[in-house]
Amino acid sequence: MMKHTYQITGMSCNGCKSHVEEVLLQILQIQSVSVDLKAGEADVEMSEHVPISQLKDALADSQYDIFPEGHQVEEQKLAPMPVIGVKGVYYCPMHCEGEKTYPKPGHCPVCGMDLVSEASSQPEGDDEEHYAFQVLVKKFKVSVAFTVPIFIIAMSEMIPNNPLFEWMPVRYWNWVQLVLSIPVVFYATWMFFQRAYASIVSGMYNMFTLIGIGAGVAWLFSLMGLLFPEVFPAQFHTASGTIHMYFESATVILTLVLLGQLLEARAHNKTSSAVKELLKLASNEAVKVEENQEFVIAIDRIKIGDILRVKPGDKIPVDGVISDGQSVIDESMVTGEPIPVDKQIGDKVIAGTINGNQSFLMEATKVGADTLLSQIIEMVKQASRSRAPIQKLADRISGYFVPAVVGISAITFVIWLIFGPEPSMVYALVNAIAVLIIACPCALGLATPMSVMVGVGKGAEIGVLIKEAASLEKMSGIDALIIDKTGTLTEGKPVVEQVFTFDFNETELISLVASVNQQSEHPLATATVDYAKSKSAELVALDRFESITGKGVVADIKNSEIAIGNEKLMNDFKIEIVPSVEKHIKEVQQKGKTVPYVAVNGQLVGAIVIADPIKPTSKQAIKKLQANGIEVIMMTGDNQLTAQAVADELELDDVIADCLPEDKMNRVSELKKDGRVVAMAGDGINDAPALALADVGIAMGTGTDVAIESAAITLVKGDLNGIVKARKLSTAVMKNIKQNLFFALIYNGLGVPLAAGVLFPVFGLLLSPMIAALVMSFSSVSVISNALRLKSLKIE
Repeated sequence: MMKHTYQITGMSCNGCKSHVEEVLLQILQIQSVSVDLKAGEADVEMSEHVPISQLKDALADSQYDIFPEGHQVEEQKLAPMPVIGVKGVYYCPMHCEGEKTYPKPGHCPVCGMDLVSEASSQPEGDDEEHYAFQVLVKKFKVSVAFTVPIFIIAMSEMIPNNPLFEWMPVRYWNWVQLVLSIPVVFYATWMFFQRAYASIVSGMYNMFTLIGIGAGVAWLFSLMGLLFPEVFPAQFHTASGTIHMYFESATVILTLVLLGQLLEARAHNKTSSAVKELLKLASNEAVKVEENQEFVIAIDRIKIGDILRVKPGDKIPVDGVISDGQSVIDESMVTGEPIPVDKQIGDKVIAGTINGNQSFLMEATKVGADTLLSQIIEMVKQASRSRAPIQKLADRISGYFVPAVVGISAITFVIWLIFGPEPSMVYALVNAIAVLIIACPCALGLATPMSVMVGVGKGAEIGVLIKEAASLEKMSGIDALIIDKTGTLTEGKPVVEQVFTFDFNETELISLVASVNQQSEHPLATATVDYAKSKSAELVALDRFESITGKGVVADIKNSEIAIGNEKLMNDFKIEIVPSVEKHIKEVQQKGKTVPYVAVNGQLVGAIVIADPIKPTSKQAIKKLQANGIEVIMMTGDNQLTAQAVADELELDDVIADCLPEDKMNRVSELKKDGRVVAMAGDGINDAPALALADVGIAMGTGTDVAIESAAITLVKGDLNGIVKARKLSTAVMKNIKQNLFFALIYNGLGVPLAAGVLFPVFGLLLSPMIAALVMSFSSVSVISNALRLKSLKIE
């Protein structure tokens, strides 16, 4: 045994790598081939030396070339790969060729799937994908319109004294079925036959191979029976002298598969929808300050170092730092936290975040694609694009089933041709075709979509909205769950939890605090006003109001000065905080709660405890998930103190605080690399990239549109119990699909030998087409009936 390393040129994707390995392994002396795509090298083990000329000859019919190690290869002038996110870039959703992309729409040369358009960085970027979806809708309508009458005509044969046959004989109705089937086969579903051909040529068998062969042979058999009924043996004739038609089998399965494609196409729209939601956050223009003059410029004209004015309520146009002024900024789109952040000179500000009620100047430090918002948009696109494709169980079965059936059909033909009675060629042809017909994957094609369809309906009934079938498969296998804090574990809205008073009337304190805070838009202030209203406390008018950034607020009410804020504000007004009170307040703060002090005329009179309460269902749901072997990890943009307090109360497996969107996405990626099946649950814009990358993204129905668009599952109530329900539903659906596949294959397994003619030598019997049709009908009825059992599933 000897080993050599060669240089390979012309490779650009995993499909190229696989092809080179397959071609070289066909050489008898070569035992193994391992291609390193990145290095452009192949390690080849051979039993005896193979000349380089023989290796070159093996690759001669392809775009690849092979050279000895160390050979100076002229640099290839390969076309640059299209930039991700640009309109007109397409890729295979099954990732057959890795990250390879294409400049125009079409189908994958390996598996035959329709290429999917990249989400564009422009709002109108999903126009092409929307058009493709509308084409599918049109084809589906055509397919249904012509398939339904075919089905009615075919099934009417089972009705005694068939009224249709009173209008005209069955042979004429057979011609009607043929005419009706042509638009279905040659227009609405022709792409399935193209995909089947592509899969056969590439040797990568899948459901389309089975669909193409089964439906194609059924249709061609029917056409032959219609045109040349006299060539068929007597056993294949009906009482009326016609050959049994299979037009309804072919068109029904093709229409059902088209429905599945329609649902998949709708699911693919989610990425571009999520990106469009993110783009709404970006400002289109900014106010530039130059030589003491202000003028409006387009966002794409901003340069690093430009001075920009941000007015109250405006979105921050680009990333930068405050150069003059101060304000309070809502950064929830990045951190997920509802409490705005105080910003002063030198502090960083982020594009897409929202300014409070004060104007300030900022210096641009990151523009265009370098801003955090642009990176989030790109992360969402990249994450969705890199999602591992669902490997449907039916496809895996098809990989073995297709060559097995074709092989049995070929053997049947040869045996009947050699040993069959005259006319042996006709018997051989008819029985070989009968094998393919009885193996027609009508029930196999129904097995997955029927269970998924019923499962999705059941999910909607229990408040679990499922956007794509892949999430149903993977949900049952998750072993790691990353969850956001605010809005997912907690309510996401600050509320007053407790009021401390120091020798002061509690009702009057609440009234004073709410009266002062009614002038503020700060969420903490809103919480105190809502609390006062719930206590029916009186709100009075203010004589003066002042907001002190980073410290609190001060106001005058009826000749009394009210100060509400943190310890810094109290120190500024020289208000004494006794050690016992300070110690108690710090203990409360260590539990992750916000506690502003309240002073009246220079005297400390109380404190307000404000917190984001944990949802009442969170703890119970987490315990159930952990009992099922799922590691629950909280990742939040909040500080470590608050995060740890929540994690301790809920007894989580791990907690990571101060997270940016990229941190969550990276954690999901790390877990997936370790072989974990990861679910991500969140409700904010900052969760969108991780939701898109996770095996299963779960959005709270109470969260942002971006999170919902990026996720595969949405929990209507925003309740973690929904994850428990989704997992139970997923387990039930996957079990149901496997049962359906058994029902689908057991009939095929029993029917194929009979169709091959194993009973003919002993009993002189061939499988009647009517019985074959009945077997296929029983198979489909079994699958449908079993799938409908999911409707009565009890999920608590």
